Amino acid sequence: MHDHAPAPGGIRGAGNRRLLAISLALTATIMVVQVIGAILSGSLALLADAAHMFTDSSALVIALIASIVAARPADDRRTFGYQRAEVFGALINAIILIVLMVVVAVQGVGRLIDPGDTEVAGPLMLIVAVIGMLANAVSMWLLSAAQKTSINVRGAYLEVMGDLIGSAFVIIAAVVIVTTGWMPADAIASLLIAAMILPRAISLLREVFSVLAESAPKGMAVSEIRTHLKVYDGVVDVHDVHVWQLTRGAPVFTAHVAVDPAVLAQGRSAQLLQELQSCLADHFDVEHSTFQLEPAGHDECEATHA
Repeated sequence: MHDHAPAPGGIRGAGNRRLLAISLALTATIMVVQVIGAILSGSLALLADAAHMFTDSSALVIALIASIVAARPADDRRTFGYQRAEVFGALINAIILIVLMVVVAVQGVGRLIDPGDTEVAGPLMLIVAVIGMLANAVSMWLLSAAQKTSINVRGAYLEVMGDLIGSAFVIIAAVVIVTTGWMPADAIASLLIAAMILPRAISLLREVFSVLAESAPKGMAVSEIRTHLKVYDGVVDVHDVHVWQLTRGAPVFTAHVAVDPAVLAQGRSAQLLQELQSCLADHFDVEHSTFQLEPAGHDECEATHA
């Protein structure tokens, strides 16, 4: 027995896809501005931030594609629909982040070891970096609500956050160059951007692997759920409990519930089932739950005949 309530919307809603599209337009535009600014100013940090912006643009494109795929309805072959498309999109984002980190780090170290005759136009670098920071702040504001319920939007949100911090590093480096003329500040800023990417990539990968491994959602304790369910009148035991998530914000729950035989004999199973499902929805935000109600001692009979 189970309910048929749909999982939370995540990025499957048209509203969130629209926010992603607006954020993509902002990110792509600023990326072009930063590339031009990096070429004209000779700034490695600005180029690194532009490369990060390119990654963000790719991530947002992936997020949009995943959201369209995830919005497709369930069918007889894919009974949960296509919500896992969000998870695979987030996995691609994490891999891109790691590759970017390595490239930027190598370039930054190379310039510190052999700066050559590198000259950076600090004022132009500063202007472009400030524009980038403002655009990233707007993108973060647009995605702030949706990222709480979608792993894929969170991947895009984290990348935009990284760009915001990266722009701050570039601004600081530009100010140092303008006021002191110390050119290594540019390479150091690029290395800071690279170092900032690693923990974000690891965090996103950890969440992706947790979903793919069908681990219980973070903060959801099976023992606590079992305790909640056992307080209902007629429930003797709860076993074979499984909790996992299709994607961020879409948990799934299954369990065998041993009940007093009187519950089944008196026809109270439907009422009890509704109470158990309401418990999960109200206390644990689990909208899709599946219960197998069985008379107490049924699991012992199964073990005997196994």
